[in-house]
Amino acid sequence: MPDSQDAETSGEVPHRIRRLLRGPRPEAVPTVVGTACTLIGLMDIVFPRLRHSRVHALAELLPGAVSSLAAAASIVVGLLLLMLAHGLKRRKRRAWVAAVALLPVGAAAQLLYRHSVIGMVLSLVLMGVLIRYRAEFAALPDPRSRWMALANLVVMGAVSVTLGLLIVRSHPDAIEGSPSLGAQLEHVLWGLFGFEGPVDYRHGADYTVGYSLGALGLLTVATTAYLAFRPEHPAARLTPEDEERLRELLATHGRRDSLGHFALRRDKAVVFSPSGKAAVCYRVVSGVMLASGDPVGDVEAWPGAIACFMEEARAHSWTPAVMGCSETGGEVWTRETGLDALELGDEAIVDVADFTLSGRAMRNVRQMVKRIERAGYQTRVRRAADLGPEELEAIRRAAADWRGTDTERGFSMALGRIGDPADGDAVIATAHKAADEGAEGPYGDLKAVLHFVPWGRDGMSLELMRRDRSADPGMNELLIVAALQAAPELGVERVSLNFAMFRSALARGEKLGAGPVLRGWRALLVFLSRWFQIESLYKFNAKFQPRWEPRFVVFRNTRDLPRIGLAAMQAEGFVSLALPRLLRRGPRPEPRPCAHRQLADGQGLQQAA
Repeated sequence: MPDSQDAETSGEVPHRIRRLLRGPRPEAVPTVVGTACTLIGLMDIVFPRLRHSRVHALAELLPGAVSSLAAAASIVVGLLLLMLAHGLKRRKRRAWVAAVALLPVGAAAQLLYRHSVIGMVLSLVLMGVLIRYRAEFAALPDPRSRWMALANLVVMGAVSVTLGLLIVRSHPDAIEGSPSLGAQLEHVLWGLFGFEGPVDYRHGADYTVGYSLGALGLLTVATTAYLAFRPEHPAARLTPEDEERLRELLATHGRRDSLGHFALRRDKAVVFSPSGKAAVCYRVVSGVMLASGDPVGDVEAWPGAIACFMEEARAHSWTPAVMGCSETGGEVWTRETGLDALELGDEAIVDVADFTLSGRAMRNVRQMVKRIERAGYQTRVRRAADLGPEELEAIRRAAADWRGTDTERGFSMALGRIGDPADGDAVIATAHKAADEGAEGPYGDLKAVLHFVPWGRDGMSLELMRRDRSADPGMNELLIVAALQAAPELGVERVSLNFAMFRSALARGEKLGAGPVLRGWRALLVFLSRWFQIESLYKFNAKFQPRWEPRFVVFRNTRDLPRIGLAAMQAEGFVSLALPRLLRRGPRPEPRPCAHRQLADGQGLQQAA
C-alpha cells in the first residue's frame, strides 16, 4: 500500500510523469549514458561545420593551426567515445574515467571547429551526468588478451582509411584539380603516417586535412601499442592451493554431482564460500561468467559460494550463467539469486548392478561387441595409477593424435588431461589388437581409449572417447561394455556417460502423436546434428538403457541466452575466436585473493568419437 503522500500525489501527477521527474533509475543510467556517448561520438565525427554562425566569425580571429588541431581532436575524441560506449554500458570504471577526460576536449572541438554551441553543451551535459552518477561506474576491468591488439589494428585501420577518404573529400572547393580515387587513397595512406600526399589544397585546407589524417594514424598506432604492451591483468588459473582445497571438498561431498571432478580443470577459476565449505568454478568468456555443474562441497554452504560468485559478476559487470547444473543445483541457484533456469538436456547414467547384455533391448550392442571380439580385439580396464609412465605417455599421445580437431574440446564435462599423478583414481579403458608383422602402428596395438574420472568413491564419469580411425567401428561400445563389466572389481556402482543435449525434445518429437511444433523443433535439432552431434550422442547413450538425469542452464534474462550460448560454444571449443599461437598471450601472473580466476583456452562437452 502506498503512503498518504504518494496517494495524494498520484491524484495530481500521473505515475509516469512522477517517475520522469525523479530521474532515471540508477540501474538504467549506464545504458542511457552508453547510448548518449555513441551519439555524441558520431556527432564529433560527422557533424557539419556551421560556417554562418557567430562562433564561426569569432573563430576566424584565432590562428589557423587552432582550427586544424580542433578538427583532428574532434575526430579522435569521437572515435574514442565510440570505443568507450560499450564499456560505459557495462559500468566499467576505466571507461568512465576516459570519457570524463575526453568530453571537455570534444566540447572544445565542437566549439572551435564545428562552431556548434549545441554540440558543446551536449558534451558537457553528458560529462555532468557521468560525474553525477559516478558511483554507478565501479565495474573492474576484464581479463586482458593480446589478440585484442591485432583486432584493434585491423578495425581501427579500416575505420581510419574510411574516415580519411571522407576528410580528403570534405573540402571540394579547396582541392587543386580533380584527383582520382587512387590518388585520394594514396593521400590518406601517406597522411596516416604523417607525410604529404599527392592531393593539393588551397586556402590552408591542407593543414586541416594533414592534422586530421595524422591524428587518425596516431590514434590507431597508440591504441594498438597500448593493447599489445600493457601489463597483464591478474586473470587466474586454478592454483595448487585451490586444487588441494577442491580435492578435500570432493573427497567428502564428491558423490553428489557426477561433474564435480571436472571442477579440477586447471584453466578454470574458483570462488569459495566464506566458510570454505563450498566453491563455484567458472570461466569468463566474452563477458559471460560461466559456471559449470553444481557448486562443489556442502549443500548448506552453497548459498555462500553462490553469493561470492554473484558479487564477482557484479564487480566486473559480467553476465552470470551456469551450464549443466542438476535439478537440485538449479533450485538453489534460482532461489538464492533470482535467476531463471531452462532444461538443457539429460545426462545418461548407468547403474552397474542393473546392467546386462541380455535381452532384446541390448541385442545390437551385444552383437557388435561379439563381432569385434571375434575380430581379435582385447580390452583392459585399469586405474590410471596402475599404468606405467611409458604406457600413459603412449595413451596421451594417441588421444591427442586421434582427436580430429585442432583444439581440445571441453569445459563443463571434460578434465582436459590424462594420466596426471594427482588423478590416480581415474579409470582408463583401452582396446588392443595385435597387428600383422611389420604393420604395427605408431602406438603399438593400442586402438581406442576411454577415460573416466572419479564420481565420489563409488562412481565414475566418462570424460574422453578416442579411437584410431583405422580401427573397426564399435570401439566405443566395446570399451563402455568392458568398463561396465569391470566396474564391480573397481568398486564402482554408477557410471555417467555422455550428456545428451535436448534429449527430451528428440525423444518426444519422434513419438506417435507429436504435434507440429515439437516435430519442427526435432527436425531443427536433427539438422544441427550435422555439426554438433546432438542426435548422435542421444542415440549412442540410449543403446545402454541408462536412466536420464536432467541438466539445466541458469541465466539472468532471456535476452542473455544468445550471448550465453555463444560463450558456452567458445568455452566448449565448438567456436574459436583465437589468433595464431604466436600472437597469444604468455603466462599469467597470480590473481588477487578474493573471488577470482578466469580461464585460458576453450575446451568442451563430452563427445563421441
